[in-house]
Amino acid sequence: MKTLQEILQEIEVLEMTTPEALLTEITDIESDSRKVIPGGAFIAINGYECDGHHFIEKAIEMGAKGIIYQNEEYTGLISSKGVAGIRIGSTREATPLLAKRFFDDPSSKVHLVGVTGTNGKTTIATLLYRLFTNMGYCCGLLSTIANYIGFERFETTNTTQDPITLNRLLKKLCDKGGEYCFMEVSSHSLDQGRVSGLKFKGAIFTNLTHDHLDYHKTFAEYIRCKKILFDTLPKGAFALINSDDRNGSVMVQNSSAEVHRYSVGNMAEFRIKIVESTIEGSLIEINGTQVWTRFIGKHNAYNIGAVYGAATLLGGKKEEILTGLSSLEAVPGRLEYIKGGNGITVVIDYAHTPDALENILRTLRDISGGNRLIALFGCGGNRDKTKRPEMGQACAKYADRLVVTSDNPRYENPLEIIEDIKKGLDKGAMSKSIFIPDRAEAIRTSILTAPKGSIVLLAGKGHEDYQIINGIKSHFDDKEEAIKILREL
Repeated sequence: MKTLQEILQEIEVLEMTTPEALLTEITDIESDSRKVIPGGAFIAINGYECDGHHFIEKAIEMGAKGIIYQNEEYTGLISSKGVAGIRIGSTREATPLLAKRFFDDPSSKVHLVGVTGTNGKTTIATLLYRLFTNMGYCCGLLSTIANYIGFERFETTNTTQDPITLNRLLKKLCDKGGEYCFMEVSSHSLDQGRVSGLKFKGAIFTNLTHDHLDYHKTFAEYIRCKKILFDTLPKGAFALINSDDRNGSVMVQNSSAEVHRYSVGNMAEFRIKIVESTIEGSLIEINGTQVWTRFIGKHNAYNIGAVYGAATLLGGKKEEILTGLSSLEAVPGRLEYIKGGNGITVVIDYAHTPDALENILRTLRDISGGNRLIALFGCGGNRDKTKRPEMGQACAKYADRLVVTSDNPRYENPLEIIEDIKKGLDKGAMSKSIFIPDRAEAIRTSILTAPKGSIVLLAGKGHEDYQIINGIKSHFDDKEEAIKILREL
């Protein structure tokens, strides 16, 4: 329990509904009125999609004792309800600091490592969490798939949660005696200040490719947002960058952190080389030592390099790290494979950018042994339209057959999304493509018509167990669908 005065330190107070408002003791803080508990404080934020001030009455009905707000016209309403109201300049900018103070600055009490880039964030963060957990540490994972505090799972709605949720989870980790936390950091969260005030022990840069331009508008702005993570690293923290991506050096320009590099094939502090690959895994060489892993593809070699480098920089012993890497299993929805009758292998992957899709297909082509490679994919609705033709082009490079279907159309017409994809397909690509908007039907067709020994890639959804069509969210799981159909072979 804290007073409003304690959490509002260093924040200018413009107005109070009562002279004693700052002395009000609160049991919790929330920016979502639906989650307010009796005795808590509600922070009304002018959001990107809705204005939290519209829910002040709801928060008070839920039992809020204090309201921290920005819009002056709500002063009378708050006063009339008899609760403590504090008006400040910007609730959005203040929320990270309010959360940090209420939860006792939890990020400073653990080794927090952020992972950013277009591809690889989930895999790297998850593998670091598993590796350090297996080494006997209590760890946290804040990721796209789920959040974990120790072994306790918490559902997630965004790649990077809001500041209150982040600090709440980090506080739970501290209370459990946690030592390490590995966190995906999205460009949206950096731009919106969701991670402001968090103290990172280190940050990892994976790569930058075409994505999220519906939000950022330009690639330069996308880079700028990613760079915020490295610009704000404190002295003594580490910055681990993929030196094979030209944007890696941009990330660490003027950074106070100690810069370290990893690479596949080229000279770097952490150097990785692929020796051999099959569908079951790869023999890779890390700084001269060979180790078998259950991961395939050059993109996963980069992921392993980042994990090895970060683990080393966090003080792990080489032998223990290498042994741990060899026992790690695939991340859900990241190159997961299922073998079925007729020698058919179905691969499920989250690849939803042109670069990620090309990486996956190149890897599968290399290990296909001359067998047919079928690629099923779609593009998300109400997202960057410019990458849709590029997704088609990426598939056409390596796949023997393209099955173009729906991903999450959201509020867009699935047929119109498919038409955008077609713009990237030349006559040769069109001749080997089929278009089936219904994803369940598309998966069924892809598998049941696949020649003996084929590899069928189901791309785009990975771990997701839902589909959004016409704004309605329904259960849908690529893996479930594939298993059901494979049983028919």
